Amino acid sequence: MNQRDYLQLALFLAALFALTPPLGRLMAAVFAGEKTFLTPALGRLEALIYRLAGIDGRREMGWKRYLSALLVFHAVGLVVIVLIQMTQAWLPLNPQKMPNIPFGLAFNTAVSFKTNTNWQAYSGESTMSYGTQMLALCVQNFLSAATGIAVAIALIRGLIRHSGETIGNFWADLTRATLYVLLPLSLIFSLVLVGQGVVQTLAPYVDVTTLEGAKQTLPLGPAASQVAIKLLGTNGGGFFGQNSAHPFENPTPLSNFLQILAIFAIPSGLTYTFGCMAGNRRQGWGIFGAMLFLFIAGFAVAWPSELAHNPATGLTASMEGKETRFGVMNSVLFATVTTDTSCGAVNAMHDSLAPLAGLVTLVNMMLGEVVFGGVGAGLYGMLIFAILTVFIAGLMVGRTPEYLGKKIEAREITWAVVAVLAPAAAILVETAIACVTQAGVSSIANPGPHGFSEILYAFTSCTANNGSAFAGLNANTDFYNYMTAVAMLIGRFAIIVPVLAIAGSLVAKKSVPPSAGTFPTDTVTFAALLVAVVLIVGALTFFPSLSLGPIVEHLLAQAGRTF
Repeated sequence: MNQRDYLQLALFLAALFALTPPLGRLMAAVFAGEKTFLTPALGRLEALIYRLAGIDGRREMGWKRYLSALLVFHAVGLVVIVLIQMTQAWLPLNPQKMPNIPFGLAFNTAVSFKTNTNWQAYSGESTMSYGTQMLALCVQNFLSAATGIAVAIALIRGLIRHSGETIGNFWADLTRATLYVLLPLSLIFSLVLVGQGVVQTLAPYVDVTTLEGAKQTLPLGPAASQVAIKLLGTNGGGFFGQNSAHPFENPTPLSNFLQILAIFAIPSGLTYTFGCMAGNRRQGWGIFGAMLFLFIAGFAVAWPSELAHNPATGLTASMEGKETRFGVMNSVLFATVTTDTSCGAVNAMHDSLAPLAGLVTLVNMMLGEVVFGGVGAGLYGMLIFAILTVFIAGLMVGRTPEYLGKKIEAREITWAVVAVLAPAAAILVETAIACVTQAGVSSIANPGPHGFSEILYAFTSCTANNGSAFAGLNANTDFYNYMTAVAMLIGRFAIIVPVLAIAGSLVAKKSVPPSAGTFPTDTVTFAALLVAVVLIVGALTFFPSLSLGPIVEHLLAQAGRTF
């Protein structure tokens, strides 16, 4: 550790605090239908989109219709992405003559980008054409991120409206999130990245001769535009196989700093949006504070662990799996941030992290991706925990729990428990299946306990819609393509459905004025209790996962097999 590292960490936190209010205010105004500085330039385009699509953006929906529109939209999009991949050899924008993608991988990739996971069982530069990268994957980076924001806004409306029936219009929320938030930010960020040296071209790959006289092919492509939204939308899918460790995606220390900041920018801003829309900014800062505490706690464990003496190698501050242009601190900061959110982009190989640092990345995802989390998804996930927290607080003081003036009753708690436990169950069940079947263990390249960790990490990452991985597991098999696709679908929609159901239930309730027995939810005490609930619920996945290893070893031993 040195002063420069501490200074950079301070600059990162200062920039995050500075960006949160203006970005939060912008999003609050956009989803309230108010005019912003972008309205003169984009207002007519928004109206044109509605007219061409035959949509009345002012006609609001109940939660069931909102959910139906969301599911139909994603089902149709899923089919389109699969078809583009399976026909890319015959489509334009394929200068390298990439062949068609087989169905198993195409389906897995389509589900991955549809669910904001961006799990990649392939290397982009050797598998996907420019057309597929742009028309299928990059487009979904925008739409999946916009969907997460839309669901978060719908839940906020359910909390703040009184005796209503509607929670907004999905098509309008999707359009506004894309048009006023994601596109402008991505355009600006793309230009900055190009200025730093990130490639953006439709030219074919270039063959060069190295200084040693060897022949090498340099992959190119429209990377900057995809890198910008992969980070701002907490998608994470790299244009190249090495993701943000590749010099054509992340060439300089400045580009690395900006990429880390971009991952947190919108999730952090949405906490302020929540405070603005709730009419109490302390509510938003309370959620922000809980998220920030969990982030700092994880980083404070991971960073010293990565710098500690390793008795196996006799080294400190190991650079294995890291880029020399970033160093240890930037690698650990990136790893912590990307697993705190559902981003999954990497600038170092997580499989090479020290044991405790690798454990932090795993636990971050097992907490439900609520430590800032994915765009929208982190906020609505944390609000689910807030509902559980006020329920527990209500039991402690012997009163009906309330949140933002809405009574939290059996219906909301039932849906909240479903949202919390469904992903945890998916991680444990699918990991167990993979560990005791030949199709699952045959993909392991590292026999022993670490092989189990690689499988556990894979299903945790997919269920958390993160997309990062411990290397060493061959995931491009029919078994893993379909199993991880199921995990990604559960991790996305088994949470969205309960969230919208809760929004629909709460929006119909009258607001109850606070009384002497009301537990305040805009205080440090509530934020601390919220953190405790997140950790306790996260333990429901973490500790069974630890005990799963010996059980699996025993079952495999009985079958005469080992990892």
